[in-house]
Amino acid sequence: MQDRTAVFAVFALNGLALGSWASRTPALSAHVHASPGVFGLALLGASAGMLAAASVAGRLIERSGARAVVAGSTAMAAVSLVLIGFAPTVPLLAGALLVIGASVGMLDVAMNVAGVAVERRLGRPIMSVFHAGFSFGALAGSLAAGLAAGHGWSPARHLSVAAVVAVAILLVIVRAVPGIRPAPSGTPAEKPGRAPIRRPVLWLLAAVALCSAIAEGASSDWSALLMTVERGVGQGAAALAFAGFQLVMALTRLAGPWAQRRFGPTRCLAAGAALAAAGLLAAAAIPAAAAGYLGFALAGAGLAASFPLALSLAGDAGKRGDGTGGEREIGFVTAIAYTGFLGGPPIVGGIAQVAGYAVAFGFAALVAALILPAAVAARRSRRREEADAMIGR
Repeated sequence: MQDRTAVFAVFALNGLALGSWASRTPALSAHVHASPGVFGLALLGASAGMLAAASVAGRLIERSGARAVVAGSTAMAAVSLVLIGFAPTVPLLAGALLVIGASVGMLDVAMNVAGVAVERRLGRPIMSVFHAGFSFGALAGSLAAGLAAGHGWSPARHLSVAAVVAVAILLVIVRAVPGIRPAPSGTPAEKPGRAPIRRPVLWLLAAVALCSAIAEGASSDWSALLMTVERGVGQGAAALAFAGFQLVMALTRLAGPWAQRRFGPTRCLAAGAALAAAGLLAAAAIPAAAAGYLGFALAGAGLAASFPLALSLAGDAGKRGDGTGGEREIGFVTAIAYTGFLGGPPIVGGIAQVAGYAVAFGFAALVAALILPAAVAARRSRRREEADAMIGR
């Protein structure tokens, strides 16, 4: 099996895990007899676990290699799915969600490090294709969850089957997953460069990923409510807004390598930011259901490249002369981006509570537009680093 096929499968597995349990939240909430507010607090466990794990994943991958972390975190995620399905109380469910959040956060960094390794071997950008795998995996997990619920499967039965499928796929692909192994004892290894926190380019790339996470989270969590509350469509039709957003994002990511080779990463980020901002603004400002559907589809296309490109550029910024490096940089950018997934939806919800969903999505459009100046500034900062390195030689 080729390494790029294996990495694509890992991204799909991550999406499959998310789509599997996130789509069963109504049944999970009913099973533990939780009110919406209490269940929302339990869900914070997943976000907290993701943020905590992503912040330390880079150093762990430096020591153990991406392949080992992919294998361990995927196995832990599979176990967590079973725990979520069988959790009888809110505290136990929150604990299980904390574990799956940590495992998915660790896997997220490891799979992106593996993706950067494949890009370096091939000598061309394909990170967006890997992230398309995540999108397709999430869609597959959601569809499977719908079928399981429709056939009366309990979350315990459904998530146990999903866990077995995930482990079976992992066993098939894990040996083909690339991973930079630690240098053997006695072998000199090039020292890592400056700490990520001291590099402006990484803060700017983190800003790109953060803005993308906030805009994506707003579209994922609140698009259906905008369509039902302010556009007057039914719940079933409103769900199509999110489905269209995800599907267009996945398809656009497949075209990402061509666009990056043709126009370069900074232009792709800038154009995507403008498109996403326009789409979200149209959904917010035009009082017609058709404009909402079109706007969220445009937002999906515009945001498709932001997150994968930010991580790919972070890995490139951390590349050392021996071809290794980038683990800490990818972990740094991922951890900051996760604060957007954690804090973005509540912020958007608070604005919606005070001023309505249209104003809230106007705010999301503004955040998406900020990707453009952040991407341009990141490119300039990277050029300054390269110039300083040449002078230092």
